[in-house]
Amino acid sequence: MATFHPMSGIRYDPDRVDLADVLAPPYDVIDDDGRAELEARSPYNAVYVELGRDTTERDRYAEATCHFDRWLAEGVLRVDDEPSFYVYRMGWHDEAGQAHQTTGIVGALELSTPDEGRVLPHERTMGKPKGDRLRLLQACRANLSPVWGLSLAAGLSELCQVEGPPVARATDEDGVHHRLWRITRPGVLAAITDAVASAPVVIADGHHRYETALAYRDERRAATGRSSGDFDLLLAFVVELTEDQLQVRPIHRLISGLPDEFDLVGALAPFFEMTEEPTGASDTPRGLTDRMGTVGALALLVGERAWLLRPRDADGSDHADQPDSMTLDAALDTMPDHQLDFHQSAEAVADLARSGKADAAVLVRPVAVRHIAAAARAGHRMPPKTTFFAPKPRTGLVFRRLHD
Repeated sequence: MATFHPMSGIRYDPDRVDLADVLAPPYDVIDDDGRAELEARSPYNAVYVELGRDTTERDRYAEATCHFDRWLAEGVLRVDDEPSFYVYRMGWHDEAGQAHQTTGIVGALELSTPDEGRVLPHERTMGKPKGDRLRLLQACRANLSPVWGLSLAAGLSELCQVEGPPVARATDEDGVHHRLWRITRPGVLAAITDAVASAPVVIADGHHRYETALAYRDERRAATGRSSGDFDLLLAFVVELTEDQLQVRPIHRLISGLPDEFDLVGALAPFFEMTEEPTGASDTPRGLTDRMGTVGALALLVGERAWLLRPRDADGSDHADQPDSMTLDAALDTMPDHQLDFHQSAEAVADLARSGKADAAVLVRPVAVRHIAAAARAGHRMPPKTTFFAPKPRTGLVFRRLHD
């Protein structure tokens, strides 16, 4: 099954930097304002390598490499002296004030293609981000942020129990506490490797980075004539696939560019039982999302009007037991060409629908963990942007250098 290795990670020297100033979210959730804010925190912020900027001397990929190499040479980044696994714990409170934790292991995961059954995707990917990440990997030859994997094996969480103070800790701008411990005892390292090897790993977050790593592996095999090397492995954060370890948030849809006078409600009717909500329902997205959870429905917003959409099975019966994005994707495939955009905020998509800046918005429910596991086991991929796992592991707690 999945092969998971200890590694000599690269970490910031806590005597040289304040860790809270140098960590960054994953590249794909950083907008322009966020990047500028991270850059202003510290000249050593991980965003300088994750999202480098073009300069008059170098393109952004070469610039990122220069930053990374210089930080190593200056001792701002240091290589751990022996192979380790790293227990990584994120702790936070939800909107109701309830405490949550996600704990897993950071290490080097052996790459494999989906047909080999060891590492399984659960979403389809889009082309542009993969090209960008490949160029960065080619230039920097480092895994900068971990792919998030979900282990189907029971018992991994028990191996994440550690004692003593962490080797690194920081609190991010959202109040999430990030803590890291090193594990170097041979018996525990072997137990973690064995646990992960006992079942497939599902990619939760980082499909583009995983496919980029596969492309880089094949490229290096061809260039070097070798069948194995550092390029066979990828930095990964592996968490046991259980409800109590994960928080999955919805990613809502915005539909634009449909022909004038197109009957969107009629086009959706074969796929959903549709019930129009009282006037003004779209003004309170929070109340609408509560109703969605109660009745088992998506919500369609067009201007000031709102409908609840209860999915149908293929035979026309109600309550199809599959993620909302899959039913919606099937319905959208029957419609004329249009633009589909994504947003995590129900309030933001509702505002865009009311203002007419989008033809419509569709609010979806969070995907259940069982759906993710079932799709992966069956070899099915959900539509892009089906899941948003939160909080996000931070870039900069551990890096991994490739020496091939």
